Amino acid sequence: MTQDSYLIGLIGSGIGTSFSPMLHEREADRHGLRYLYRLIDLDRIGAEPDKVGELVGAAKGMGYRGLNITHPCKQLVIECLDELTPQAEAVGAVNTVVFEGEGRSARAVGHNTDVTGFAASLDRELADAPRKRVVQLGAGGAGAAVAHALLTQGTGHLAVVDPLTDRAVALATSLNRRFGDDRATVAAPNDLPALMARADGLVHATPTGMSTHPGLPLPADLLHPDLWIVDVVYQPLETELLRIARARGCTALNGVGMVVFQAADAFQLFTGREPDRSRMLAHAAELADLE
Repeated sequence: MTQDSYLIGLIGSGIGTSFSPMLHEREADRHGLRYLYRLIDLDRIGAEPDKVGELVGAAKGMGYRGLNITHPCKQLVIECLDELTPQAEAVGAVNTVVFEGEGRSARAVGHNTDVTGFAASLDRELADAPRKRVVQLGAGGAGAAVAHALLTQGTGHLAVVDPLTDRAVALATSLNRRFGDDRATVAAPNDLPALMARADGLVHATPTGMSTHPGLPLPADLLHPDLWIVDVVYQPLETELLRIARARGCTALNGVGMVVFQAADAFQLFTGREPDRSRMLAHAAELADLE
């Protein structure tokens, strides 16, 4: 069902510089919609991540049409939802909540547009890149979505590295259950030298490198010219990982494409309108130039 006025929000930590409000609102303007996108920053309101359920309930009661969910709530939010789409359930993470119905009786349905957003960005920028062996850093909410997208898009084997071993094991188990035995394995940080020497690509899906979490997620000397690298971080546009990777001759891709395509898919879920993805990419490029 479509309408003319929408109240949308984003719940997460340290989201003050997010592109999402401007991406959504400008696209809504092109469709002639009244569309208000609010930031619900856990840091600013002094809320712990485990309070995400209360925030979702409050948003539903206030007449929000839906919410985007980001770090560190993509997995925590699941327990407070009424329903998950098959993809969100398979991934075990939610980045988009749509309220179906009116007022407090509305059902909160969890979706994951990170999967489709990452897949679209990968196909757009690295369609012909080899994917026999890929290493992924990070098994959290974003990492789970990226991993499912990678195997859906033809990655032969994915090595998942995360300092929280239980989280990496859970992700690898879910991947093998969905895609077949031995498509994913768990590796420790000290396995990286051997893994990187044979890898076709590296995907980084942790907060390291963000403006609020500067740094490098692995030793620089493990990067070699035969690698392609995707960093899901998009603020800053060029993380330390991408800067060093390009200097070492790697093909490197930032997270702007993923954030745009996941935003476009979420916009369609909220409004029922087909967004112009090329237009949204152009807008993101404008926003990036203003940083």
